[in-house]
Amino acid sequence: MTPKFIQGKIKRRRTKAVKIGNLKIGGDFPILVQSMTNTDTKDIAKTVKQIKELERAGCEIIRVAVPDMASAKAVRKIKEKIKIPLVADIHFDYKLAIESILQGADKIRINPGNIGNRKKVEEIIKVAIQKKIPIRIGINSGSLEKGLLEKYGEKDTPQALVESAVKSIRLLEGFRFKDIVVSLKSSDVLTTVRAHELLAKKTNYPFHLGITEAGTEKIGTIKSAIGVGSLLLKGIGDTIRVSLSAPPVEEVKAGWEILKSLKLRGRGLTVISCPTCARASIPVEKIAKYVESFSGKLEKPLKIAIMGCIVNGLGEAKYADLAIVGMGNKKVGIFQKGKFVKNIKPQEIKNILRNLLFKIFEK
Repeated sequence: MTPKFIQGKIKRRRTKAVKIGNLKIGGDFPILVQSMTNTDTKDIAKTVKQIKELERAGCEIIRVAVPDMASAKAVRKIKEKIKIPLVADIHFDYKLAIESILQGADKIRINPGNIGNRKKVEEIIKVAIQKKIPIRIGINSGSLEKGLLEKYGEKDTPQALVESAVKSIRLLEGFRFKDIVVSLKSSDVLTTVRAHELLAKKTNYPFHLGITEAGTEKIGTIKSAIGVGSLLLKGIGDTIRVSLSAPPVEEVKAGWEILKSLKLRGRGLTVISCPTCARASIPVEKIAKYVESFSGKLEKPLKIAIMGCIVNGLGEAKYADLAIVGMGNKKVGIFQKGKFVKNIKPQEIKNILRNLLFKIFEK
């Protein structure tokens, strides 16, 4: 599948719009960033505290694990204290799915293949229709049906993931349920990408993208950026989660960086900094890290360039809201909106930067 671009932008695959709480995914709606709490869902105070932290970081949909009835019953109290849509993650027990819906979950995530028989799935769907909430069909390589694993040689091939998804979609559609979101997740990047490419030809339901069990913050972010980014470049994907063995807030930050890098959405601080070389006349790495320390304080898009010399520095300054450029001869150039403001001394950089950033925050 060849990436499609229109006027410098990615042409997204046209999908059905699905409502989740007060938001919608699919159709022409923005690609939303999700995460999942790692607190005990029964601990309402701790779970709400973490969700509010994620909200501040830019999380737009939050998922909580529901491994038992006490967790399902906590859904309502959690939802009352947060602003973003709440998704209940269910495995095996259909009663937990039903209780989560009755407690006000905005969406549930199930794998129909591990819920059990058709009757149990039908009971979930009846309540979902009654409460007008969608269902995410979550197909993971680690929980494929036994029959499919035997068919595909005990491997989580793209074809196995797609067959499982299609089977689940047809099951829900058989009960006249079509408020569906689909995810196909493998820890293998290529398997995940290929599975989505195949399924995109078979359905127009919105996709939730992610590389499951991607790893720790550094490695997991790289794998997710490659996998999720590859699909987004092809116009595939309506909401994303970067799955990391790290604090959930790091998942949100990484998700936004992926969207910003592809110019699909803008939010907060974007830092452009050179890799440094012998021409650099300012401590680029030190300044860039200082600027990034302000990232959690800004929601509106802001692009700051820190460039070690004038070779590429003046060019990057044209496209940045604020630029710090090493000019040589112990001079540092300050640029705003592409226009030269003044030269300063290297030792003045921190104070000047701090004052400029605070002025920006006050606007």
